[in-house]
Amino acid sequence: MTDPRTLPDFDSSRARQALVVRGGWDGHQPIEATEEFIPFLREHGFEVQVHESPEPYADADLMAGIDLIVQCNTMNTITDEQFTGLRTAIEAGTGFGGWHGGIADSYRNNSDYLHLVGGQFATHPGKAPEERRGHMDDNYVPHTIEITGAGRNHPITAGISDFDLVTEQYWVLADDYNDVLATTTQTVRPWDPWHREVTSPAVWTRLWGAGRIFVCTPGHRVDILRDDNVGTIVRRGLLWASR
Repeated sequence: MTDPRTLPDFDSSRARQALVVRGGWDGHQPIEATEEFIPFLREHGFEVQVHESPEPYADADLMAGIDLIVQCNTMNTITDEQFTGLRTAIEAGTGFGGWHGGIADSYRNNSDYLHLVGGQFATHPGKAPEERRGHMDDNYVPHTIEITGAGRNHPITAGISDFDLVTEQYWVLADDYNDVLATTTQTVRPWDPWHREVTSPAVWTRLWGAGRIFVCTPGHRVDILRDDNVGTIVRRGLLWASR
């Protein structure tokens, strides 16, 4: 197995194949968000096909030739056949990557998907109750993305320092099989019911069979994906994950 800390070699003798699967909740701008990265993938030698549902995952012949899946599909459902096809492809070496709810809150109906990805969105604690207006930005809070020791030596996050965002701060349920490259800590505010700080992974990778998985929880909307640090992490992460 290649060193998981390195970017994969690119075989220039053929075009790599990327599958973009998008859809679900429109608030995450699945079309606009994925369009941010499709030109980048093409510039790096990928032929890209786009689908608006996970239906292609059930096509074994298609999936056998896919080098990278970019998923932005929030609060949707997946059939057993589709999930089995996704997992089989990853175990055979297909890379799988994405950001925010498009990968960490995709298919609540399938616990095996949670096991595969290694983290599930739980909540994004919002502003003080008196500041909430019933809008999406009720959950936009200032917080810091902190690069871990492992992250400082990983090609996805090397050279990136801790950085601040004002957007949704994901509280994630995760396990310790993840290689965590960055974290974020939810503090305790006077109106919160929890009693101590909670640190969640914000960027992580996961090896599954012969495949690589990459997750970045920042990325609620296009403006966050255009943040220099977030955009760099996502672009590097997709290349790292690819076969």
